[in-house]
Amino acid sequence: MSDVVIRVKNLSKRYRIGQREPYKTLRDVIANTATAPFRRLRQSSIKGNPDSKYIWALKDVSFEVKHGEVIGIIGPNGAGKSTLLKILSRITTPTEGYAEIHGRVGSLLEVGTGFHPELTGRENVYLSGAILGMKKREIDEKFDEIVKFAEVEKFIDTPLKHYSSGMQVRLAFAVAAHLEPEILLVDEVLAVGDAAFQKKCLGKMGDVAKEGRTVLFVSHNMGAINRLCRRAFWLDGGRIVTDGDTEYVVSQYLMSDAGANGQVSWEGGISNPGVDELKIFSVRVLDSNGQITSNLDVRKPFSVEIHYTIKKPLPYCRVGFLLSTVEGVPVFEAYDADNEKYAGRREPGEYIAKCEIPAYLLNPGSYILSVNAGMPNIKNLASLQGLLTLCIEDTGAVGSHLPDKRKGIIRPKLRWRCKKI
Repeated sequence: MSDVVIRVKNLSKRYRIGQREPYKTLRDVIANTATAPFRRLRQSSIKGNPDSKYIWALKDVSFEVKHGEVIGIIGPNGAGKSTLLKILSRITTPTEGYAEIHGRVGSLLEVGTGFHPELTGRENVYLSGAILGMKKREIDEKFDEIVKFAEVEKFIDTPLKHYSSGMQVRLAFAVAAHLEPEILLVDEVLAVGDAAFQKKCLGKMGDVAKEGRTVLFVSHNMGAINRLCRRAFWLDGGRIVTDGDTEYVVSQYLMSDAGANGQVSWEGGISNPGVDELKIFSVRVLDSNGQITSNLDVRKPFSVEIHYTIKKPLPYCRVGFLLSTVEGVPVFEAYDADNEKYAGRREPGEYIAKCEIPAYLLNPGSYILSVNAGMPNIKNLASLQGLLTLCIEDTGAVGSHLPDKRKGIIRPKLRWRCKKI
């Protein structure tokens, strides 16, 4: 018997731009099938591109996943990652091609996937288990473990519509991970939870992988992808760019043009789902002359600038960034609340936070910049992973003529006193 549990062949998904696909009855499907040859003939005689009204979210995607594999799926926003998981979860149908899935599938694609807002947390756990094909006895055995993991014991008999987005995603992840589906599909939803719960979820996913279950994990957190997955897909423009060893695929993706111009911005602002009190509008990297760039001189300082707004008073709010190596190793974290003036209650208004990184701090190489905002132990407001790729260039620094670069992530230029005796 083959150990392939997911087989995808020439999978494509097309959406109409600016207009919803109309609801079709059986009569419409039969009529459209009968007239399809005539429509194609008519379209071929019309000047212009008939596909100009459509966008291909996925195009000719093919791959196989074996039992027990943990696959990371990476790529920029709009690459088709979520569409792929929705097709594998049978939420949406492909336009072309097909996908074969052998095994019970559990999916966590967005906050509260498969939950009903009018039902209590308890009722939703049993509903989700029933949808997965679990017997009541099996759900009973896992129920206490699920509730404890989700940390919602006090609210388990409260209707889900009264839960915060973080509480919903905690319960949804707990159900998806504990009811033992043979295949687990997880989209980038863990950013909704706080840092401690994210760590807890990643640990649980690691346990699921060790149990021999198959996992497809979409994330912008390259460190998590590297830790959990041995194989990864890089999706871009609806196509698989690279499929292979995780470290190789991640390094190729991070060294691509994504974020290479030194800035990223959002016209209407961005934050975690369900967050309105804070919006981030742009993140920029500036060289010592104030120019936007991602290529930096090791001998000169550079700055990270974050533009954001706050709509209501926030206690202990902080906005900052994490700098990591391309392998996902954290280098350091910094927050604007390190300035004592902004360490307590943050008032509404528009802010530009700017942090200067001194010269000679980082070893030459590539680094990943992620931005975070939140109130520690209260609420995570924004978690923007892998926004920009920085390249620290060796441009004649002391010791650069030597064949081996200095070991370590940092290479500070320290003060030495040396005298001949």
